[in-house]
Amino acid sequence: MGSKQNLPGSRTRIPVLIFIVLGLCCFFYLLGAWQRSGFGKGDSIAMEITKRTECKIVSNLDFESHHNAVVIVEPTELKVKKFKPCDVKYTDYTPCQDQDRAMKFPRENMNYRERHCPEEEEKLHCLIPAPKGYTTPFPWPKSRDYAHYANVPYKSLTVEKANQHWVEFHGNVFKFPGGGTMFPEGADAYIDELASVIPIANGSVRTALDTGCGVASWGAYLLKRNVLAMSFAPRDNHEAQVHFALERGVPAVIGVLGSIHLPYPSRAFDMAQCSRCLIPWTSNDGMYLMEVDRVLRPGGYWILSGPPINWKTYYKTWKRTKEDLLAEQRKIEELAEQLCWEKKYEKGDMAIWRKNINAKSCRRKLTNTCESGEQDDVWYKKMEACVTPFSEVATQNEVAGGQLKPYPARLFAVPPRISKGLIPGVTEKSYHDENKKWKNHVRAYKSINKLIGSTRYHNIMDMNAGLGGFAAAIESPKLWVMNVVPTIADNTLGVVYERGLIGIYHDWCEAFSTYPRTYDLLHANALFSMYQDKCNLEDILLEMDRILRPEGAVIIRDEVDVMNKVKMIAQGMRWDTKLLDHEDGPLVPEKILVAVKQYWIGNEDNTTVSSSH
Repeated sequence: MGSKQNLPGSRTRIPVLIFIVLGLCCFFYLLGAWQRSGFGKGDSIAMEITKRTECKIVSNLDFESHHNAVVIVEPTELKVKKFKPCDVKYTDYTPCQDQDRAMKFPRENMNYRERHCPEEEEKLHCLIPAPKGYTTPFPWPKSRDYAHYANVPYKSLTVEKANQHWVEFHGNVFKFPGGGTMFPEGADAYIDELASVIPIANGSVRTALDTGCGVASWGAYLLKRNVLAMSFAPRDNHEAQVHFALERGVPAVIGVLGSIHLPYPSRAFDMAQCSRCLIPWTSNDGMYLMEVDRVLRPGGYWILSGPPINWKTYYKTWKRTKEDLLAEQRKIEELAEQLCWEKKYEKGDMAIWRKNINAKSCRRKLTNTCESGEQDDVWYKKMEACVTPFSEVATQNEVAGGQLKPYPARLFAVPPRISKGLIPGVTEKSYHDENKKWKNHVRAYKSINKLIGSTRYHNIMDMNAGLGGFAAAIESPKLWVMNVVPTIADNTLGVVYERGLIGIYHDWCEAFSTYPRTYDLLHANALFSMYQDKCNLEDILLEMDRILRPEGAVIIRDEVDVMNKVKMIAQGMRWDTKLLDHEDGPLVPEKILVAVKQYWIGNEDNTTVSSSH
C-alpha cells in the first residue's frame, strides 16, 4: 500500500507551488525597482512635494532653506584664499576707464575716453571698498529724485550745472530736479513735446538711446512711460555722470562715440537722442550719425536738441559764427537724407527725424553702404563712414528686419530674428520652451529669496542673457535688467532688443563699463563653465564684487564641478554663500549658488569696518 505523500496528484502540485512562489518574488522585485526608478506613484507624489517645498532667504539674509544644501567634499590641502580690501583711493575705480591710463592714449576721435583695460600685471586682485558713510540707495521711485551724498561724493556738477538744474546739494543728499541743458522746464515737459510727434504712449516706442546723457534725467522720466533708455557718457571732467545715473536707478554705462562701434546690435533702438551732447555729427564724413543709424530700428526716431538747432537764437551764447552753424545744420540735413531719414519736426531748440522703414521707401538710392555683411559683430571693431544697408523687403510697406508688436506684447511674441531663422539652432518652439523654463527658474528664485521682485533689487544684471528669458520672466515696473551677451556666446542680443529689453555686448575677461556699487542683483547662468578655459574665474568674481552694492545679491546657476571652484573663491570675498540643488531635485547636475555681499566700508588708514547696516 502506498503512502499519502507518494500519490501522483501530490507530486504534480509541488512544482506548481514552487513556480508560483518564484513568480510572486520576481513580480514584487520588479515592482519595487519600477517605483524606485521614479515612475511609480509613490515617487511622483514625493516629487510633487519636493516641487512645492518652499526655499527661503529671510529679510535678515539668513540662508536657511528647505532645499537641500549641496555638500562639497573638498581635498584637505585646499584652503580658502582670503581677498584683502583695496586701498581706499580705489573706491570709485573703473579698471577699463582709468583716468591715468586714459591720458596715455591719443585724443583723436575720443580714443583716450574709450575702453583701455589693464594688463594682467596691473590688475588689483583685491576688494573695492565702499566709501565711509555708504548707505543703501533710496528705493525706486524715490531714488529717481534723491541720492545719498556719501555714496557719490562729488559736488562739481551742482556748481557747474547749477543754472541747468541737473543736480542740487541739500544737506547730506543730492536732489535731481529733472532739469537738463536743453529742457529747462524739466524732462517731463520735454518728453511731452516729443510725444506730440513720436508715438511714445502706444507701446511702439520701447527702447531708447541717450548719447551723452549727463545724469540721465531723460531716461529717468521715460521709465514711468514704460520706455527703457540706454544712457551713456564718458568718464571725464563731468565727475560721475554715469555713477549718478545708476545711483538714481537709471540704466547707464560709461561709453563714448569715438573710434570703435557702440556695443549694441543693429536695429536695436526705437528712438535715439542727443540733447546738447556735443558730438561732432558732421565730422569724419558723418561717421557718428551713421553709427546711430546702424543701431536705430527702421521706422525709429532721432532727436537733436542743441547746436546747431535754433542757431539764430544761440550763436552768440555758443560763441560761433552764423555761417559756421548754418553750414553745420545743412550738412546734418544732407547726411539725414543720405541715411534715408525724413525730418518730421523742428521747433525752438528741437528737431526730429524718422528713419524710413525700408530702402524702397527712400527718396534716393542708398550709396556708400558698408561692405561687411555682419552688422552686429562690433566688439572693439573700428567704425567706418559707411551706411548700414536695410534688410531686403518684398513690398514698400514691409518693415525691414520685421515688424515688432507694441510693448508689452512684444516681450513674449516671437522676435523677427527668430521667425526669420537668423539665430542658429533657435526655433519658434525652442523659444517658447526657453520662456517656460525661465518662468520656472524665476519662480524658484523668488521662493529662495522673497525680496526678488520688490524695489529692493531695482538695478539687475543678467551676465549671460541668452534670449533674454530671465529678464522677461522677472519683468516689473519695479526693476530693469541689463542683459549682457558675452562676446564668446551666440550672438542673441538683437533678439533681446526685439523683445523690448535692453542690453550690451561684453567680454567677462575684462571689467564692465560701470562704476563700483551700481547693481543690486547679479544673475549668472552657465557663465563660469563658458569662461573657465578662457580666463581666470577669480577675475570675474572680483569684478562681480566691484559692481555689486553692499548687501546686494548674487544668483549663479551652473554645473556642479565649476560651481565647486566658484564657491571656493567666493568664500574668500566677504560673501555669505549657500549652494543649493536644482529646483527639480538633487539628481540634476546643475546647481544654484546664492550669495549676499556683506556690508563693509574702507577707512583712510585702509582698515575696514563691517556692520549689519
